Amino acid sequence: MERPVLVLVAVACLVAAAVWGRSARYLRKVEVRVEAEFGPDNDATALTRAAFRKELHTSALYVLLAIASLAVGLSDRSSAVTLYAFILVPIAVSIFYGRDFIRESRLFEERAMLERRAEEVLSQEELAPRKWAERLAPDDLPDFAGFDVGRVYQPGTGLMAGDFYDLYRVAPERVVAVIGDVTGHGIEPSITAFQAKYLLRVFLRQYRDPAQALEELNVQMGAQARPEEFISLLVTVFDTQAGTLRFASAGHPAGWLWHDREVQPLRATGPLLLLDPGASYISREITLESGDLLLTYTDGLAEARDGEAMFGEERIASFLRRDPGVDPDVLCKTLIEAARDFASSPITDDIAILAIRRS
Repeated sequence: MERPVLVLVAVACLVAAAVWGRSARYLRKVEVRVEAEFGPDNDATALTRAAFRKELHTSALYVLLAIASLAVGLSDRSSAVTLYAFILVPIAVSIFYGRDFIRESRLFEERAMLERRAEEVLSQEELAPRKWAERLAPDDLPDFAGFDVGRVYQPGTGLMAGDFYDLYRVAPERVVAVIGDVTGHGIEPSITAFQAKYLLRVFLRQYRDPAQALEELNVQMGAQARPEEFISLLVTVFDTQAGTLRFASAGHPAGWLWHDREVQPLRATGPLLLLDPGASYISREITLESGDLLLTYTDGLAEARDGEAMFGEERIASFLRRDPGVDPDVLCKTLIEAARDFASSPITDDIAILAIRRS
């Protein structure tokens, strides 16, 4: 009974030796490549060499166990004891390289810590643009009695966003809605968008007229603007006491207002910001009634393309015209889905949509 079992053990040990040997051969090739690239004294070379030696050592141990098991099974026990003594060879190797194994284990630990730190850095790099976008186009906006709000923000292919929107109260009876877009992609347009958003908050508290606030913003930011950088911006001020909507637009795509049973455009009332430091802007005022709905967006929505055809402002207006009683949040989500369906390729530009209904 012992002989068949020992033969089976020997076969199993040979299979294991083949597996570990195959791995050792592969690690040897890796060691050669790493040494050629980084040199013989590099930590990466030392680690791959250590992995190769350990797997070679394991393979050799299994081979010796297979030989000893066969010998025990096929010969007398006295000679088997002598054969089993050969196992002292890999044991001696383990003792000889013991210090190296400990040093290499420490290298593995250091490498693992470096990799963990690298992962943390990469995680922060991925997280930072999202956190920045949340400041420019937050998903959570304040609730104001008498207003229903919907919003959507879809980042483009760039890491940083230049699109932004804002909604806040500047007086007990006045609520401001802002949407804007800075040309370009990357960190600098994103910083400019951040500056414009929060400087505008200051100026809209100083001036009741949004056109005056835009002029002041243009002067202040124009002094430090880069030549290739411009901002499109639409500011709307809801006055619940007067029952009006007052707006000014710095070259921004037309907003659409459902009012008096029709869709009216809120077109530009002045040039892009930072285009001309001395530019002037005007405001327009519209009577605001219960149920009126304002739809604003950045140009990434209108410029979604199917070949040469663009999604376009009129198609956007048609969604509001088709169902003026739609919930603002549903309207925003419907528009972004429609633009994706329309586009023949992925939309690469940022898109921000903000819709507000006076209830």
